Amino acid sequence: MQSPFKDLPREVPALVAASFFVAVGFGIILPVIPVFAKSFGVNNAAIGLMVSAFAITRFASGLISGTLVDKFGERAVFSSGVFMVAFFTFLAGLAQSYDQLLVFRAAGGLGSSMFSVAAGSVIMRSVDDAHRGRAQSVYQGAFLLGGIAGPAIGGLLSVISLRAPFFVYSVLLLCSGTVAFFFLKGDKIGRVDKSVDTSNHTTVREALAMKPYRIALILAFIGSWVFFGLRASILPIFVTEELHSTTAVVGYGLAISAVIQGAILLRAGRFSDEKGRRAASIIGANVVFVAVLLLTFAVHIWMYLLAMAILGLGGAFLSTAPASIVGDVIHGKGGKVIAIFQMAGDAGMMVGPIVIGAISDLYSYRTAFGLSAAIFVIALAMVYQIPETRNVEEPQVKNLRPLDEDL
Repeated sequence: MQSPFKDLPREVPALVAASFFVAVGFGIILPVIPVFAKSFGVNNAAIGLMVSAFAITRFASGLISGTLVDKFGERAVFSSGVFMVAFFTFLAGLAQSYDQLLVFRAAGGLGSSMFSVAAGSVIMRSVDDAHRGRAQSVYQGAFLLGGIAGPAIGGLLSVISLRAPFFVYSVLLLCSGTVAFFFLKGDKIGRVDKSVDTSNHTTVREALAMKPYRIALILAFIGSWVFFGLRASILPIFVTEELHSTTAVVGYGLAISAVIQGAILLRAGRFSDEKGRRAASIIGANVVFVAVLLLTFAVHIWMYLLAMAILGLGGAFLSTAPASIVGDVIHGKGGKVIAIFQMAGDAGMMVGPIVIGAISDLYSYRTAFGLSAAIFVIALAMVYQIPETRNVEEPQVKNLRPLDEDL
């Protein structure tokens, strides 16, 4: 069986290993955070603030993280960010009040932003056009596997103590930061030469002037709205209240979606590298749109399960294509450019649940799903307008230079 890392630079396996520890740990504390916050006697609004605080800090610190990547390099920023989250996660486990927990959880968002932007920069800058889609799929796969394994471990640990998952997550983050510090290094990342001419580096203004980059931002926002906002907000309640099923069935649907997405990710990445980002985006957007429509009109459990399976299939194509597009069009160090792309996804995660929740309260769950489908029509229209950015034969057309020269 061919290794998924074949022909990829050595930075990618190191990044995937480090990211896997992060994903498992995040999955461990994800189901525990609301319960731990509730143990301090707060209401549901305060619990919602606890969940949102981390994402808000991530979003607010995106450009700071991009600046740090440009100044200090990917390895230093990734390791520092992970160690920062480890420190504040450990303190969160020791929290004696809701206010302390909120502060420590929010502070960890800065570290999360740092290592996310650094990781994105590694993938986008160290991998060439011919392999960038596959590299993105391997990276996404590490997070997917970690996200599947984490909640099960977290559930077991929470039986021992609600604080235990935080301490285990902190240890896993220390492992991730250590792996990154010692193995995430090479000629393509981690060193900054101040004497290098930066005039050929992509600026934010130049990036925003590129049509493919602007479309990638829109896809990141809408994709996060659907993949995270929709699934994490009203979908579980819809299944239990509207379809009169159980939380176990909710879990089955999420598991089916994750398994199918994980099984297809590598093939989708290779398809993106061979056939182009535009083709991969068109397939992904159309399939995801069908899934959202099916959820909107679902009246039986089998329709929900089928919709989740289709969502996993489309997600395999659509989750990697926008980041690959950004990697194709930027050149030189572009920490701020990558940070803005990440912030677009974070914005979808923040706005999506709020809008969907409000619509479902005012009208109905199906109206909220229908609105999401209508919003997704924008993404569907955008993918047909993407100019092909994959350029394997003539990389000089993009005015790219070897990454070694940039550093």
